[in-house]
Amino acid sequence: MEYRRLGKSGLKVSELSLGSWVTFSKQVDEKEALALMGLAYDEGVNFFDNAEGYEAGESETLMGAALRKLNWSRDSYAVSSKVFWGGTKPTQKGLNRKHVTEAAHAALKRLQVDYLDLYFCHRPDIETPIEETVWAMHNLITQGKVLYWGTSEWTAQQLTEAWAFARTNHLIGPQMEQPQYNLFTREKVEHDYLPLYDLMGLGTTIWSPLASGALTGKYNDGIPSDSRMNLPGYEWLKKDWTSEAGKAKLEKIRQLAKLAKEIGLPVHHLALLWCLDNPYVSTVILGASKKAQLADNLSALKSKDKMTPDVAEKIEAIMGNKPKAFERY
Repeated sequence: MEYRRLGKSGLKVSELSLGSWVTFSKQVDEKEALALMGLAYDEGVNFFDNAEGYEAGESETLMGAALRKLNWSRDSYAVSSKVFWGGTKPTQKGLNRKHVTEAAHAALKRLQVDYLDLYFCHRPDIETPIEETVWAMHNLITQGKVLYWGTSEWTAQQLTEAWAFARTNHLIGPQMEQPQYNLFTREKVEHDYLPLYDLMGLGTTIWSPLASGALTGKYNDGIPSDSRMNLPGYEWLKKDWTSEAGKAKLEKIRQLAKLAKEIGLPVHHLALLWCLDNPYVSTVILGASKKAQLADNLSALKSKDKMTPDVAEKIEAIMGNKPKAFERY
């Protein structure tokens, strides 16, 4: 395992990390969470990602119970939470000062830690001034309850506004963004955020590197009964991959699988290594419901030398979706 700086911060996170979205509580119980987190940690993973919105906080509760039993030294790992979807009442959601603050306290309790290493605004909140959110995050950091704060799926403009307000008022601004990034979803990471990597030292903790599992090739011949696409609440995901556009994506995955086989890799390793090949990616968040699955994904790191410029060019020829270079006007 190698480690990368979180943007221009001094915090170093493992190239591959472990997230709990979909799996913890939904597919993974406490015993399995212990096994997954223990394996990840033993393989060098030092960042574990979570959110208040994952299973209405149950995912954090499960991870917190696992952290307590694993009893790792607190200075040896980083854990995150995200704030936005906390409940149905007006004061239980969004990025207003009240909810940002109370959600942090609730996450600390569920995760059984004294502070959050990373705290993300899970989505932009058009009903709360960005200035209010920046102040709320700044206060949590000065109180020692959060070390770094960032965003998830914000636009480049929203990030710039938050950073500029913080800079102007001598506050602590956003350090990282958590966007979806994979061979099919590239625009934000490779185009929209390009000016921000240098301007504000933005780091990225990317999610869904395997496009909800599609880049493993397991949907090429139909959707398995135990797939996340058949879980209640994920009908939107199934609809996406069974549409005409989804079928076209699956054909590209078949072509990628052929290329991967030629260079001696499974297609999901090719997809993970492609994400890591981007220098602006701080860490790639993995999801897993079984130890064997996680161990397999982590083993992709042994083949980093196979992601050559020539292979990258062949991937681009298959995908045909490289974003246009950023232009300054």
